[in-house]
Amino acid sequence: MTAFKRGIPLQLLVTAAIILSMLVLAASLLFQGYRGAESAMVAAAGEAAGQLGVTVNERIRRLLDPAEGALRLLSFDSISHTDNLPARLERLPMLVENLRANPTLGAVYIGYPNGEFLLVRALREAVVLARLNAPDKTAYLVQSLTLDPQGALLGEWRFYDRDLRLLQRQERPDYRFDPRQRPWYQQASASDQTVLTQPYVFFTTREIGLTLAHRSVDGAAVIGMDASVNDLGEEMNDLRQTPHTELAVVDGKNTVIAYPDLKRVLIQQGEDVRLASLDELGVASLSQLAALNAPAGVPHPYSVDGRAWYGISVPLLKLASNQARVLISIPASELLAGARRMLLQQALWSGALLLLLLGLGWLLGRRIARPLSALTEQVGALAAFDFSRPLGVNSRIVEVRELSRVLGRMSRTILNFQAITLTLSRETRLDSMLAGVLSRLVEATAVQGGAVYLLDEEERRLNLACLENGEHYPPSLPIDGIEQSQLSQLLDQALDRDGHYMEVALRNRSDELLGILVLQLPEEGERRRTPRQPFKRFVEELSGAAAVAIETRQLIEAQQRLLDAIIKLLADAIDAKSPYTGGHCERVPQLADMLLQQAIDARQGQYADFTMSDAERYEFQIAAWLHDCGKITSPEYVVDKATKLETLYNRLHEVRMRFEVLWRDAEIDYWRGRAEGGEEGALAYRRDAEQRALLDDFAFVAQANVGGEFMQDEDIERLRHIGERRWWRHFDDRLGLSQDETERLAGTPPARLPAEERLLADKAAHRVPWGERKPPVEKGDPRNRWGFDMRLPPCASNQGELYNLSIRRGTLTEEERFKINEHIVQTLIMLSALPLPRHLRRVPTIAANHHEKMDGSGYPRHLPGEAMSIPERVMAIADIFEALTAADRPYKAPKSLSESLKILAFMARDRHVDADLFRLFVQSGVYRDYGRRFLRPEQLDEVNEKAILALLDEPLRA
Repeated sequence: MTAFKRGIPLQLLVTAAIILSMLVLAASLLFQGYRGAESAMVAAAGEAAGQLGVTVNERIRRLLDPAEGALRLLSFDSISHTDNLPARLERLPMLVENLRANPTLGAVYIGYPNGEFLLVRALREAVVLARLNAPDKTAYLVQSLTLDPQGALLGEWRFYDRDLRLLQRQERPDYRFDPRQRPWYQQASASDQTVLTQPYVFFTTREIGLTLAHRSVDGAAVIGMDASVNDLGEEMNDLRQTPHTELAVVDGKNTVIAYPDLKRVLIQQGEDVRLASLDELGVASLSQLAALNAPAGVPHPYSVDGRAWYGISVPLLKLASNQARVLISIPASELLAGARRMLLQQALWSGALLLLLLGLGWLLGRRIARPLSALTEQVGALAAFDFSRPLGVNSRIVEVRELSRVLGRMSRTILNFQAITLTLSRETRLDSMLAGVLSRLVEATAVQGGAVYLLDEEERRLNLACLENGEHYPPSLPIDGIEQSQLSQLLDQALDRDGHYMEVALRNRSDELLGILVLQLPEEGERRRTPRQPFKRFVEELSGAAAVAIETRQLIEAQQRLLDAIIKLLADAIDAKSPYTGGHCERVPQLADMLLQQAIDARQGQYADFTMSDAERYEFQIAAWLHDCGKITSPEYVVDKATKLETLYNRLHEVRMRFEVLWRDAEIDYWRGRAEGGEEGALAYRRDAEQRALLDDFAFVAQANVGGEFMQDEDIERLRHIGERRWWRHFDDRLGLSQDETERLAGTPPARLPAEERLLADKAAHRVPWGERKPPVEKGDPRNRWGFDMRLPPCASNQGELYNLSIRRGTLTEEERFKINEHIVQTLIMLSALPLPRHLRRVPTIAANHHEKMDGSGYPRHLPGEAMSIPERVMAIADIFEALTAADRPYKAPKSLSESLKILAFMARDRHVDADLFRLFVQSGVYRDYGRRFLRPEQLDEVNEKAILALLDEPLRA
């Protein structure tokens, strides 16, 4: 009794609770399980019945639809307006083919307004053949009624074999049948739709079926067909859900149309046979179900002679004037047999489990009761940050309440410690890491609030980095001239004196001050709470880990700032390398980032699911700044080439000097002729004509050098003609040359002076071979490990004068254009050689794929659109749009917004750039925002966005 006065023994409490809970649970589960299984089985029966209705409807549809289709086709046939039997018999193959195509059709017939009648019946059963006394091999019977010249009806029966050979012809004067009096004829004559009769027993074949009839298109006759539904009853036999399930198809008058036992459906009355009624069928469960008028498709319980049944009525849609239905009666004992077996099994398992848990509960109660008392004290010390005490003592149940409180506190503390550790190890941003650690630390230590101050070494002050639960912390504390031992006094003076604070210095691995952690301790009553030594030690240890994390993140941020500065420095150096492309490496990243942001912000359409993490966004920005870093290898004289003869200077001056020589040669020839006694007028005329020709030829060469217009074949031919003119060189052209020039002339013997030279020449020395500098861009090059697929020009450069002047468009030769395009090759090679960290691994591909095209015709790797990511496609659009609108190119005028967008629209239509991204580029207005920031006012013209986007739907150019 003493033990019970202190509390209830845990062993007894646990055992009793387990037994009682298991009893209640087992009873509830058994009851709910049985009710659930019963409901599920009844519902499944209803669903199965509905499916059965669908199946029967489908089988009826397969029975009637082909017949109805054939009937509609026959309504267009010429047999409807034939007026004699021979003409009708000519259409016999067509009628027989309908019977062959659909085995369920028993006969096809035509009734005429004058009382004539023609019927073709398929004789498939031996009983029917015997009843009709048909000849051997008979397959079809043709019954006809035709008017003779006196207006009397003549009846004939004709028997045919399968090949429609006439086997026998019988005149039947007693064959009397007026189709006009039949319901199918009357109903079809009054309607332009196919009519369907009620099911009945066919007189000739004793089959259950129905008649379909349709008026001919010209209204001259009515065509009918007999369709058998005998097979429907046999097929229903396979649809029983249980062995004693009863099924029947009845019409609106409860006449049985189909039942698995066909003999019970047919009632013999003398020579006639009719369909049985539901009561005559002799199935009490179906008769009772028909009298209930239960809702269609819903299982309904009822009783027949003390036996429980579930009945379901399912309507049929296309039989017996839409009033037919399937009646299904299922014995409840068979339907719920599975539920009862499951109830018995669950009861047995529950009993066995209850006995097992009874013993387990008794043992468990004894084992739980022993350690709880001592464990409460130990866990209390653990919650107070004392991890040194061992665990493993006995306890009593009265200690459970204290244990619950302590365990709750301990679990929260451990949870916060885990969160602190996770934040220190995973959070990359310094401000987020400090805020997360401080918030968890305040919650774990149950202090009132806290703050973190970080040291600014340049300004010699502590700046508030984050705070938790407080607004009275000063934003900064100057520490210039203050010793580190005086920091506590400084904080006491700066902070609220009504509170009580604990300050912990944050130091790096070199014991240098990084900042200070401040915790505001709670008060207990009127006395301020003094932190215990374990708490102080824990906070100091945690502050050490936080200091290391702070130092690491400050180093990472400093390295990232340094990396960003170096990358921008490289981009600025590339822009500064040429006065004509300055700003390109700066503008493209900004434009690309603007378009990429629109794709990220999209909430519907093509890019609704497109997202990027901060790391992926930073990776893209790095790639955008470095997208043209390979241009550092591109010669300025090629990038800035404004005329065709320009290298490091415009070589047109050399050509002009040769024209000057020829000019003076004309003058010399004139004076030489005068000195030799020539006629002055003729000599002057020749000189002036020569000089005029020189002026005209030079003007043509100079104009061709500009490269402003497309060079025609006749222009190139004229250049060659001009180049054939000769002038005399008197000086050695091998003096003062570089080593490379000397090597290129090594294979050419020197000419004797004076040497005759062409006015415009393509010399061997003008062609600079690749040598060891041949780039690995060809597909089969073993050095090509980047997947380049570019055509390599035959030489590194060709400075031939005629070769350059004959450039048809622009100012660049094939070799120079390759040299410019090679910058993207060098970009990929240079960036791939960098030891990039994992989060920057895609920088080379993003940077180097902005000249690829969606159709795979771009360079340097001929990548198709599906091989490029969305950021790579964004880069392509940004690079092209910046180049089109740039005002610092020597070889073209800047284009307006509308001109640039039109060009881009054609490129999107031709699958050179991504059409969806271009549509987003236009609809989001990125081009306008970019234009306001970077373009000249005269370029900001009005843009018809609908007209621009309509270009995307035009057919592709050939």
